[in-house]
Amino acid sequence: PILYGYFRSSCSWRVRIALALKGISYDLVPVNLLKDGGQQFSAEFKAVNPMQQVPALKIDGITLSQSLAIIHYLEDTHPNPRLLPQDPKKRAQVRMIADHIVSGIQPLQNLSVLKQMGEKKMEWAQNCIASGFQALEQTLQHTAGHYCVGDEVSMADLCLVPQVFNAESRFKVDMSPYPTISRINKALLELEAFRVSHPSRQPDTPAELQA
Repeated sequence: PILYGYFRSSCSWRVRIALALKGISYDLVPVNLLKDGGQQFSAEFKAVNPMQQVPALKIDGITLSQSLAIIHYLEDTHPNPRLLPQDPKKRAQVRMIADHIVSGIQPLQNLSVLKQMGEKKMEWAQNCIASGFQALEQTLQHTAGHYCVGDEVSMADLCLVPQVFNAESRFKVDMSPYPTISRINKALLELEAFRVSHPSRQPDTPAELQA
């Protein structure tokens, strides 16, 4: 498999976690979202992903984009360890939480949106994340065990950790109102798959940001 990604992209990080959990080795092709006006806009990368976004994964003779679509494919083809619970209710909760982050928080504060916000980009991002985290905190109080849904790592957790990293590291969001989110995030970051896939430990991570 070949993963086209960017060290700090939360969408790329979700896929890196899934690949690590399932023990799938891959080659990385870095796509720097800031360099050269954004390498995702190059003709070469547009041929890989017409949406000009990371991640994209070449695997088994196909090219997939959109992080959740990639993770679902990995789940279907490499079912162990599973990232979707067998219980239909828990399964629905996992998908709900993943969608909450992937559709309701992350796109509102990604690079393409922030460029449009000009000087207000920091305030905009903080407000979008705070609004999403308030709802997520409330949801997790009903679904969480050790992790987002019960005590097994799921797709929801793969979405949570990169979003918390964005909130804390990039946008300086005060996490004190979200104790459940913070507790789950801390527990997940102790797991090897989350550590090896961390933005500070990627081949394309700038030297000053490496762990």
